[in-house]
Amino acid sequence: MTLIEELRWRGMVQDIMPGTEELLQKEMVSGYIGFDPTSDSLHIGSLVPILLLVHLQKAGHKPYALVGGATGMIGDPSGKSEERNLLSAEVLQHNQEGVRKQLSKFLDFDSAKPNAAVMVNNYDWFKGVGFLEFIRDAGKHITVNYMMAKDSVKKRLEGETGMSFTEFTYQLIQGYDFYWLYEHKNCKLQMGGSDQWGNITTGTELIRRKAGGEAFAFTCPLIRKADGGKFGKTEKGNVWLDATKTSPYQFYQFWLNASDDDAKQWIKIFTLLPHTEIDALLVEHEAAPHQRALQKKLARELTVFVHSEHDYDFAVKASEILFGNATTEALQSLNEEQLLQVMEGVPTVEVSKSQLETGYDIVSFLADTQIFPSKGEARKMWQSGGIGINKRKIGSDENLLKQSDLLQDKYLLVQKGKKNYYLVKAV
Repeated sequence: MTLIEELRWRGMVQDIMPGTEELLQKEMVSGYIGFDPTSDSLHIGSLVPILLLVHLQKAGHKPYALVGGATGMIGDPSGKSEERNLLSAEVLQHNQEGVRKQLSKFLDFDSAKPNAAVMVNNYDWFKGVGFLEFIRDAGKHITVNYMMAKDSVKKRLEGETGMSFTEFTYQLIQGYDFYWLYEHKNCKLQMGGSDQWGNITTGTELIRRKAGGEAFAFTCPLIRKADGGKFGKTEKGNVWLDATKTSPYQFYQFWLNASDDDAKQWIKIFTLLPHTEIDALLVEHEAAPHQRALQKKLARELTVFVHSEHDYDFAVKASEILFGNATTEALQSLNEEQLLQVMEGVPTVEVSKSQLETGYDIVSFLADTQIFPSKGEARKMWQSGGIGINKRKIGSDENLLKQSDLLQDKYLLVQKGKKNYYLVKAV
């Protein structure tokens, strides 16, 4: 199976320029994708372009990851309704280093290999180019009519906010990136999301007109959730690849909570599992969807790919603590950092540690922390066995909480009914 056939099977090809597939079968091709340094971390929306580069390298071709130090100073209008904030050189430099570090995890940069991945920054070739030089050497080759015909430009011009000249020039600058890489790195292929098609073809046109050469391109469909929601977004915002921005546990939970329809698509797009294994998983899932075999495999593969096997094991353990039949001992085995990671998003309240020293009446405790609105409701739930402390059901004969009950000498995990948790911090 060729690279393009593989990507088509996975649902990762939308637009493709004639001759691209033949080129990839004929020679080792250098191809690139641009990454936007508006943050010091990529998010899961960046996984598709990352995986396109991974597939390209696995097929024997040479991947270039372009970090847009120059274009990050301008802003890409594609898919945007308004101009984004411009970033300072210092912030961009910091962000670029974060992106470089993340990309190094997924691609093989061993320079001894002929198809070693290479990271480039378009600021390196733009910093010495003056405005007059650029419009003379690049701008004269692309007409305004050609640039205005692009969908990304038309949508902005027809909208209420319009488009600044700065953003209007973005496609020409991105096109120049492709031209520069073609001339200096023999890069003949650009890939990206389908919203980038207009910018990418501007690059192939610039190469044709300015260099008399021929370049190629293909794009991947934009990922959308089956329910119409925006992919990669949660109530808390983006799902990041940086563990300090989105914990491995929360990252794992995102994939585990995928709908059946989404999981059927995502298992092909976001994993490198072979066809036979994916086909078997789809059959297994259809036979017993309640077992969520697809979601579990998807969550495992992505958590290990982006983080580590250790982080995956912890995420499973954490899920068992909150949603399974984990014991008090399992909860006690967590250090404070792990405990807080598991409890991310769980409502947190505080009590005075001094009240636990002599024993805190459990009904008063539940009402004082507002876990229950009244002592009467708290007493009713406690007496019926609906209260758990640190994953242990509290019987009606137990009426005092003591300091020795604290986890890490600081926390109590209160379970109200089957699904409601509260983290109580003793201060």
